[in-house]
Amino acid sequence: MSGLEKLASNGDSNQGTGNGCQSDPKETTTNIDDTECEQLQQLIFDLIRGIEDPEKPSNLEDLDVVNEQDVFVKKCGKEEFFVRIEFIPTVPHCSLAPLIGLCIRSKLQRSLTEKYKLDIFIKKGTHSTADEINKQINDKERIAAAMENPNLRKLVEKCLEEEY
Repeated sequence: MSGLEKLASNGDSNQGTGNGCQSDPKETTTNIDDTECEQLQQLIFDLIRGIEDPEKPSNLEDLDVVNEQDVFVKKCGKEEFFVRIEFIPTVPHCSLAPLIGLCIRSKLQRSLTEKYKLDIFIKKGTHSTADEINKQINDKERIAAAMENPNLRKLVEKCLEEEY
């Protein structure tokens, strides 16, 4: 089974550590890895594009919150990947930007195996408190605490419901 096949799954899984892969996924990979990274990039975008916006009756792709060119993938090891996703909140002061980041993370944690390191960021210059929110949505303890809140968990579940 290839690394890409192992990354795609239907069960719940936890985010892996990436075994120290800290490189910028925007850097180029070898030709052998390029195809696998491009396929994974498309898979990840397909997973997150249909997440419903917490406020508006549209998905994140329709609102231009996420787009494929802002999903970066780099192979870090034999079967490990570093994934970086940048998103653009609908307005520069969007109070639900942390919830959008949490929804993206939750969707990927449920759909990918533990063989990846995931970073999610608000695209630079698109939100007034991006630095604070970026720290929040990439902190494992804060994420765990947020998902223990039944009301917040219910909001995440609502955003992740499939329309099909």
